[in-house]
Amino acid sequence: MADALSTRHAAGSIRDHVAPAEGTGPAIPLAAGCEEGALTEADVPPAEALPSQAPGELIEPGRALALADFAPPAVGAGERLLRFAYRLGIPGSALSGHFGKTAKPRLLATVHSPLPGSRVAGTALRAGHFLVHGVKAPIAQVDFAGAARMAPPLERVVHSFAWLADLDACGPREQGAPVAERVLSAWLNANPGAPSRPGKGPAWMVGNAGTRLLNWLVHAPLILSGNDSALRSRVFVQIGDTARWLDKNVGRAEDLLGEVAGWCGIVAAGLLLPDGKPRRLFGEAGLVKALGEMVGDDGGVLSRSSLMQMEAIALLVRLRACYQAVRRDPPQALEAIMGLLVPPLLALTHGDGSLGSWQGGWAVDAADLAALIGASGVRTRPLRDVRQWGYQRVVASKSILQFDAAPPPLAKHARSGCASTLAFEFSQAGQRIIVNCGGAACAGGLIPVRLEQGLRATAAHSTLVLDDANSTAVVIGGKLGGGVSEVEVDRRVIPGERQGGATRLEASHNGYASRHGLIHRRILILRDDGSELRGEDLLVPKSGKGKTGKVGFAIRFHLGAGIEVGLSEDGQGAGLALPDGSYWQFRVGGEGQVTLEESLWADGQGRPQPIQQLVISGMASRGGGSFAWLLKKMG
Repeated sequence: MADALSTRHAAGSIRDHVAPAEGTGPAIPLAAGCEEGALTEADVPPAEALPSQAPGELIEPGRALALADFAPPAVGAGERLLRFAYRLGIPGSALSGHFGKTAKPRLLATVHSPLPGSRVAGTALRAGHFLVHGVKAPIAQVDFAGAARMAPPLERVVHSFAWLADLDACGPREQGAPVAERVLSAWLNANPGAPSRPGKGPAWMVGNAGTRLLNWLVHAPLILSGNDSALRSRVFVQIGDTARWLDKNVGRAEDLLGEVAGWCGIVAAGLLLPDGKPRRLFGEAGLVKALGEMVGDDGGVLSRSSLMQMEAIALLVRLRACYQAVRRDPPQALEAIMGLLVPPLLALTHGDGSLGSWQGGWAVDAADLAALIGASGVRTRPLRDVRQWGYQRVVASKSILQFDAAPPPLAKHARSGCASTLAFEFSQAGQRIIVNCGGAACAGGLIPVRLEQGLRATAAHSTLVLDDANSTAVVIGGKLGGGVSEVEVDRRVIPGERQGGATRLEASHNGYASRHGLIHRRILILRDDGSELRGEDLLVPKSGKGKTGKVGFAIRFHLGAGIEVGLSEDGQGAGLALPDGSYWQFRVGGEGQVTLEESLWADGQGRPQPIQQLVISGMASRGGGSFAWLLKKMG
């Protein structure tokens, strides 16, 4: 009996179904096996000629999208009183029994940095440059005050002091400390005091301030071990001022991840500074609440961004190191959330261990991802069906299929939000065959800032585009507008005998319903041996008859780096020669011509690489249409 699940994702919720959606299009059957040689249109039959798949036994679908609920850490009555009093503004020194006496500035412990930085970036720092996504920015030319805005990636690195980890990784502390002190002195001169509230430049965004405070405390030996006592005193004053500023302003963060970073800085200061117990209790309660609001039940952050997922894990890993430094166990809820965050992230890995390119992210290198997962201490497997986060994952022998089967994130959660609904990535044996461009979040490195909007567009993803328009509006500031508000998903296993079985994914979205009266439905069938991926893109009228006339369509398949492509003479297919020596053929059935266009892909370091894309294009009836295609390994 075939297994199946059917789920509907809405832009703020997921409603469960225990049967396939009404009006589901016919399934594409498994091929009976192609002769050695070129595929023909007969191998890609139109939807009308295909038998429908009988429903199978349903798997219990996921629960409705709900925020993970974590209560504040359980404490005694006395500690609850301390936390309440600190929230009201009573200084920690008074609550600790020192009655206003100022403790000598010092750190209570030295933290062992759990996450290694980049040796290459650290070496560049020692040579006088920040190195971010392939671009060198001379330290002497950086405006630390923020009057002249830097590219967003460089801005985050500079003001969060993430570069301290790179400096730590490239050599002995004695060699890195003088560089760290010079950069820190320049930053302190440009930022002598905190503003009354966030928004006064990038240095005083809550996310940057919280991460900066955490990095100062974790990498304290780099900035506090020199012989300059005046600088050391200034640093301690700035650490205390930043902690107090965060106490007052953490609730005004730019987004939920920024708030989590602010709370992490507060807790770290509570652990490592004298008289910090009231601040720690205050910070732990706020951090657990913020994490509960940021993360869904299955562990995916509401931004649906793998980069923000990684950043959340990195923050908690560094914070846990602060607990270990003072020999204190972190609250149980923090360990629980760490265990939740890792499996969804692993669901977006390909066979080589690197990430897929989703929601502005790039193909983060396997080594960088492995270092983060190793530091987390979580040993787990990828989630196959991340229902709330919305990414479906199918593993078939050495092939991996990733499918975006949920609406884009809400504007309040997005940082580099992309209109990628129903896009997919496909790889075999670590070789990426179909990709998304990715890289919007690293625009400002070697990828120009002017390309950021385009990399977030539907056309930058391997899916269908109508009338050259995005399925969800892409607006400035990384946010998204109206468009896809609901996605229906059906997943089932097709049993097989002689030819083996397959996994069938079907999903539809309403992003083009208001403009063109059409629903985009996509069916993907991956054979269990991973050698064949069949697809069908259907345009279904929202109402019974549909509108009259035609509309232009393009179905884009961005190809992995290094793939050599040759188009067929009939314009209905292409041959793909992969760098590993394997050969695949791509064929379409029915309407549409296959053309070859240039594209761009952000590699593991966020650097642009030229690639190509196959495009099926033509005019589709507003009354609906069907476009079947096949990707098959030959030999």
